[in-house]
Amino acid sequence: MIYLASPYTHPDPAVREARFQAACRQAAEMLRCGIAVFSPIAHTHSIAAYGLPLDWSFWREYDRAFLEMCSEVWVLTLDGWRESEGVQAEMAMARELGKPVVLVEPEALNDRTPACAGAVGAPACAEASAGREGLNDATP
Repeated sequence: MIYLASPYTHPDPAVREARFQAACRQAAEMLRCGIAVFSPIAHTHSIAAYGLPLDWSFWREYDRAFLEMCSEVWVLTLDGWRESEGVQAEMAMARELGKPVVLVEPEALNDRTPACAGAVGAPACAEASAGREGLNDATP
């Protein structure tokens, strides 16, 4: 399973919503390509609306539990990913756990995608490669 890291926290609720939508779009494309994915933003945005804190310190242990279960981390390079405390911490945790870290452009599951293993005929996955070409151990 892939852990899809992406920035989220921002003082403007419209920016948080846009980041949530982008994470959901990317996760949907990955699922369409047969890639098992966990996106903490897609999975917790609606839950957080019930009065939970938005800061990384609250979510750290929750996210680490999922990071431990995933085989690698893909970082969705939305505006703010380099400055995101959470994304940077997720990348550091992944490296600590010996998991590859890969940068992925938003909404791009195509020839720039690290892998689209198990593609099931989805047009966006036509250039899938089982050899994992394009993997990069991302360094911000």
